Amino acid sequence: MTIPAQFDAKTIEQKWYDYWMKNNYFHSEPDHRTPYTIVIPPPNVTGVLHMGHMLNNTIQDVLIRRARLKGFNACWVPGTDHASIATEAKVVAKLKAEGINKNDLTREEFLKHAWEWTDKYGGTILEQLKKLGASCDWERTKFTMDPDMSASVIKSFVDLYNKGLIYRGYRMVNWDPEAKTTLSDEEVIYEEQQGKLFFLKYKIEGSEEFLTVATTRPETIFGDTAICINPNDERFTHLKGKKAIVPICGRVIPIIEDEYVDVEFGTGCLKVTPAHDMNDKTLGEKHNLEIVDIFNEDATLNSFGLHYQGKDRFVVRTEIAKELEEIGALAKTEIHLNKVGTSERTKAIIEPRLSDQWFLKMEDLVKPAIKSVLEDGDIKLHPARFNNTYAHWLNNIRDWNISRQLWWGQQIPAYYYGDGKEDFVVAETIEEALALAKEKTSNSQLQVSDLKQDVDALDTWFSSWLWPMSVFGGIMDPESADYKYYYPTNDLVTGPDILFFWVARMIIAGYEYAGEKPFTNVYLTGLVRDKQRRKMSKSLGNSPDPLDLIEKFGADGVRVGLLLSASAGNDIMFDEELCNQGKGFSNKIWNAFKLIKGWEVSETIPQPESSKVAIEWYEAKLQQTLVDIEDNFEKYRISDSLMAIYKLVWDDFCSWFLEMIKPAYQQPIDKATFDKAIEMLESNLKLLHPFMPFLTEEIWHLISDRTPEEALIVSTWPELKPFNASLISDFENTIEVISGIRTIRKDKNIPFKDAIELKAINSENISTYFDSIVTKLGNISAFEYVSDKVDGALSFRVKSNEYFIPISGNIDVEAEIKKLDEELKYTQGFLKSVQAKLSNEKFVNGAPEKVLANEKQKEADALAKIATIEQSLAGLK
Repeated sequence: MTIPAQFDAKTIEQKWYDYWMKNNYFHSEPDHRTPYTIVIPPPNVTGVLHMGHMLNNTIQDVLIRRARLKGFNACWVPGTDHASIATEAKVVAKLKAEGINKNDLTREEFLKHAWEWTDKYGGTILEQLKKLGASCDWERTKFTMDPDMSASVIKSFVDLYNKGLIYRGYRMVNWDPEAKTTLSDEEVIYEEQQGKLFFLKYKIEGSEEFLTVATTRPETIFGDTAICINPNDERFTHLKGKKAIVPICGRVIPIIEDEYVDVEFGTGCLKVTPAHDMNDKTLGEKHNLEIVDIFNEDATLNSFGLHYQGKDRFVVRTEIAKELEEIGALAKTEIHLNKVGTSERTKAIIEPRLSDQWFLKMEDLVKPAIKSVLEDGDIKLHPARFNNTYAHWLNNIRDWNISRQLWWGQQIPAYYYGDGKEDFVVAETIEEALALAKEKTSNSQLQVSDLKQDVDALDTWFSSWLWPMSVFGGIMDPESADYKYYYPTNDLVTGPDILFFWVARMIIAGYEYAGEKPFTNVYLTGLVRDKQRRKMSKSLGNSPDPLDLIEKFGADGVRVGLLLSASAGNDIMFDEELCNQGKGFSNKIWNAFKLIKGWEVSETIPQPESSKVAIEWYEAKLQQTLVDIEDNFEKYRISDSLMAIYKLVWDDFCSWFLEMIKPAYQQPIDKATFDKAIEMLESNLKLLHPFMPFLTEEIWHLISDRTPEEALIVSTWPELKPFNASLISDFENTIEVISGIRTIRKDKNIPFKDAIELKAINSENISTYFDSIVTKLGNISAFEYVSDKVDGALSFRVKSNEYFIPISGNIDVEAEIKKLDEELKYTQGFLKSVQAKLSNEKFVNGAPEKVLANEKQKEADALAKIATIEQSLAGLK
């Protein structure tokens, strides 16, 4: 079999992915094995692969491939989320570009366009995941708007409504004027922005006196229905019971009293706009104030805005300030820092708005989710520091606003049979709704045509919180075989930014519907940032295209590059050099494989002692690494697991093991050693496979012809066995001995082909087990233990053991003595400077502990070096 000189990722990635797909390795069905299940955090159907997806899905693929090798029935369910706000915005923009206004379409017409857009672009990200090597069970792919998934959402809504947990209420909500929908509190991002504080003068009715009020939003004066003062504020005692006149609109409003007003803040009095501020609404309800809504749904002013009607709120803010100044109603303005709520999706500034919306009561629903994570530990967050974030959110939870003023999404299953706010029924189908409406109204003449379904859609998260159950049909049929086998799932890999939006809500839904947790472990990845610690984004232009990276470095190289620095919960400072390092690792493994396969194998020659020793050592080293890998996986230290394998393969296998067993130039290798080398390589490939699936599968099949049943993807994870730990520690000493020999060879220009003698005083009784390795790797002609120092020899020390290399005729003794004298003089000078520092009381008392320890280490190293040089000189003189 011809092995290509170079590893070419491009030619083999598609080959092996097609092979895996053809043999259906990714698909899972319930059987006798223990299941291992992951559900993908469904990316937005609008999405394309970005660096965050790359990291998240690589980690999931590592976990699922490892589970497959460990004999579990591994099932990774892929899918996409309909992402109501984001997708509707894209469809609206597309229609606008075609000269079509959404408002001119019926719901059915708009949804037709939305489905066309989804069918065209919706599968993009899942196809891209295949390029990464994601071994998802593609036959189980789900979309949150699939008929069965939507049916689960509707069934859930009806169930919660019937339990009295869903209600309709007229509440102050977060309004996104760009998307023209309400948002939950968690979808609002608060950002500090610099603006202005406007000091407005309100005339007191029946006098020439003015009251000054500070506001950041002068455009809202059209909605003012009171001025509020603190009853204990002596400055305004004379105004009690009086009225004020709102500038420009001339509305006469009462001056009310409430201790809510902070006497020390601003001017000590407050304008009250109940329709456009949460706190003002509370005051308005308490004092029975009129509510005046001045905004349209796009945050332009309505008829209450008088001559500003139809203008955007921010345009009005600028223009009204000028008008207020012209009429003498603007006392002054000041620069003001303010926290402004913005929409997570559209980035539009949120407008508080009173609206009829649907809410889910959370107070009782949340209790099992708090208990399972924070008290019982049934669900573990990795890293555990996110427990604090989780606790803060869930202990301060408010009722969830689950309705959205959108068409793309599951339509709320409430059906109105009259004009009153309470004239509705909730049912899964319109036929069931009709039966309920007839019963509720005692009107048997009602028809389907008399019912009108609520026009709002449900929040996207109200769909995806059912994901681990609904993908297995658990909401519609709790007795389904898939649901009973695969649920609860094992691990969830996601970002901390959706810990509340999605993770906590899935936990809440799991306990409500299944009576148990939806998963056991939550691995929270960090953000992928650039070298300057900036979050990667299209607008900054600092986010590489993942497919370009795969093209350049190979999927395995990119996977390794990402994971080498991806510790749980910590942000990754991404650098393309990481992927280049991953590519270099691929080449290292490829070249090691080529080296082994290039050896001529002899069935007759005996196995050298050095090879027996090397094999025993590497088997122990592999087992020690396996223990570390298992421990790291147990703690969800995926990066540490990879680093342990990386060091095992690069340092221990390639740099040491292969050197130890390598046959002499143009000589064959014995079969026993060759077979063991292949066995060790195969063990390495098994450990590497979850991280580097393409390269490892390619080498696996190049080692020998394999049937589909023998493919690496369905092979067996290496088994943990007892090992001799002392072999590993003893070899660390051996490395130092070999390093000492190589240093002398280099310094004295002794070619490796020239064999040399080695003598040693073993004062610590260190194991001589690796002497055959020292002999081979040092090209030692004779290795002898002696009781006294060897005269006329170069020496070095490993711990308290001394090693001597007798001088051969080609070394100039005089020149060597001169060189050592110079080195001794320099080292003694260096030691003197270090000791001067350490004897300086001011330095010792003021230096950081780390700096002090570093200086003491320098002193110890210099003393050891001086001792070695002096010994060498004594041997030469």
